[in-house]
Amino acid sequence: MKKIVLLGYMGCGKSTIAQNLSKITNIPFLDLDVCVEKKANLSIKEIFERHGEIYFRKLEHEMFLELLQSSEDSIIGLGGGTPCYANNHLLLQREDIVSVYLKASIETLYNRLVHNKSKRPLIANMDEEEMKEFIAKHLFDRSFYYNHAQHKVVVDNRTIDETVQDILALLA
Repeated sequence: MKKIVLLGYMGCGKSTIAQNLSKITNIPFLDLDVCVEKKANLSIKEIFERHGEIYFRKLEHEMFLELLQSSEDSIIGLGGGTPCYANNHLLLQREDIVSVYLKASIETLYNRLVHNKSKRPLIANMDEEEMKEFIAKHLFDRSFYYNHAQHKVVVDNRTIDETVQDILALLA
């Protein structure tokens, strides 16, 4: 079995999809951010505040490599920015993994993020227009990296179950 790596912008459903995929396949789900927090014994927010983004990105890259090198089967959910740093996007092409970009439109992402933006430090203090512009710019900047995934699954107007089935079809 290969490692299954899910990537995409915040709000695209990486964690939710991964948890459901994990239940069906009995392959454990590992959230990269949670793994980094455990290793550092700090929250992502605390890592950023105390050590800065460069330090966080270094830890994130090391943890991603560690998870990929493990002999255990796993579904790995990346942070939204993970593919964009430390040449992590090149790891998405490896033969021993199946990488899936959960692609969502600006509208879908906005509608999903607007209701719990307080939990998302990057967008917590933005109004509607600022948020849409921020998502659009970020998606544009990151699409080069996201598109290195071996597969793309569009999540717009799809239920969690439908998206999980789309991924299972790729694995078959």
